[in-house]
Amino acid sequence: MNYKKSESKAASRAQFKGVWAAITTPFTADYQVDEAGLRRNMRYFTDGLKIDGIFCTGTMGEFWSMTKEERNRVVEIVVEEARGKCKVIAHTGHHSPNETIDLTLHAQRVGADFAIVMNPYYPAVGEDRIYEWFEYVCARVDIGVWMFDTPFSGVALSPEVTARIAKIENICGLKCSRPLDHYAQVQKLVGDSIVMSHPGESLWLKLMRNYGAKVHMSSAAPFLVQTPDAPAMRQYTELGLNGKFAEAEKIFHAMEPARVVHEKWMRDPWLKNEIIPIANLKAWCEMIGLAGGPVRPPLRQITEAERVEMRGDLERVGLLPAGKLPSARAA
Repeated sequence: MNYKKSESKAASRAQFKGVWAAITTPFTADYQVDEAGLRRNMRYFTDGLKIDGIFCTGTMGEFWSMTKEERNRVVEIVVEEARGKCKVIAHTGHHSPNETIDLTLHAQRVGADFAIVMNPYYPAVGEDRIYEWFEYVCARVDIGVWMFDTPFSGVALSPEVTARIAKIENICGLKCSRPLDHYAQVQKLVGDSIVMSHPGESLWLKLMRNYGAKVHMSSAAPFLVQTPDAPAMRQYTELGLNGKFAEAEKIFHAMEPARVVHEKWMRDPWLKNEIIPIANLKAWCEMIGLAGGPVRPPLRQITEAERVEMRGDLERVGLLPAGKLPSARAA
């Protein structure tokens, strides 16, 4: 971090721009963290896709299945590989406030730019207690902290408690994985006191145009629906951020076939069956040449039939050359 605690909100407004990616934690076949694979993936994100920022050890990173030592090690590797290339926000949330503090202090110490914290999700408590939990954690760290409001946690933050938490000195952002009307209600209450972002790529252009959003923070879409040779999401983002919405819309709408495939494999499993689709995400990563590996129990592994169907979908929309295995995995 390159700011004082009292400067967190201003630093967040200055540093969160463009496209940030929420990455997986690749595992080896015996469920260990694949450190070499993570480093290769990071180089693809930074050198190939020119990603503006990385969100690590979050939901797509299977944080709940990892020991504190593993989470800390992943943050260290991501920070090392990102240095001088892009920003890093590390998810340091835990149901224990003291573990959250330890994880956040480690991220702060090793050079993460910001931390992001999912609200406490067990035991069930009221909003006053959730506010006090954030207040307790933030009082004991200096790094700028984002709220992570996601349906995956099973707890929804109301616009009112979100606005209350936003007044804490080093709370400086919100990843709001909620419907757009909820996003709008929160924005009305918090104004520009914190940075707001929504992880829906399909909403990103609208958020720029109608809500003044400056950052897509964050989802896996930045490395799923574009390639280094055809960085469509980065291209329409740059146009949108420069107010060239007519040009941005042409690129955005041309991505619709890839978007439909993304929705099928990454969004529909949750909406229809409440399955966190990390196994699908890791399989997709492997098909484009990234390290993926298995998911840890209790998540369900992807089946071979699903892999075949996914590969066909990716080939059909041009995200994977037909009949050709990618070579990046061995790079």
